[in-house]
Amino acid sequence: MIDELSLIDRSLGGDSDAFGELVRRYQDRLYSAVVHIVRCRAEAEDVVQEAFIQAYVKLQTFKHNSRFYTWLYRIAVNVSISHRRRRKIEVSVEQNREATGDEPLDMSPSPSEPLELDERKQRLQRAMALLTEEHRTIIVLRHMEEFSYEEIAGILEISVGTVRSRLHRARAQLLVHLKTEMPDEVEA
Repeated sequence: MIDELSLIDRSLGGDSDAFGELVRRYQDRLYSAVVHIVRCRAEAEDVVQEAFIQAYVKLQTFKHNSRFYTWLYRIAVNVSISHRRRRKIEVSVEQNREATGDEPLDMSPSPSEPLELDERKQRLQRAMALLTEEHRTIIVLRHMEEFSYEEIAGILEISVGTVRSRLHRARAQLLVHLKTEMPDEVEA
């Protein structure tokens, strides 16, 4: 397997197949993260496509002081913010569930367990949909994409202290929404 830096260097040298390999490596992961941020599959596809186009055009600005995916993710977050500003459409909770789809059910010994898990996931999705875009983005970056505080700071171009405070506020707001969605499962 060719390493990431070689692919970047070859892309900078005009090898479109090398950039195509970078796209293949990261498109599914980036799409999965973006769909949680924008809450719409079609919009996520547009954002990911535009992010890769911008990455290709701006590839010479990649400084190699972070992972390529971190740099690409920062571009995708900025594109999604710009995209949302242009569209200014609020998606209802029901539209969100239809747009993002349900995650596959876990095959467990108890017939009711997959249904309960699916219901919990839907409640979590509804609670996440109620967060501001800023809070939803920071939750996705930390807990779904598992970026470090430093990586998040780089992606969002904010300080680590701001990451910590936003994440604290986002978790607190999510907890409020989860208490409404799952009163029996979330401790007061």
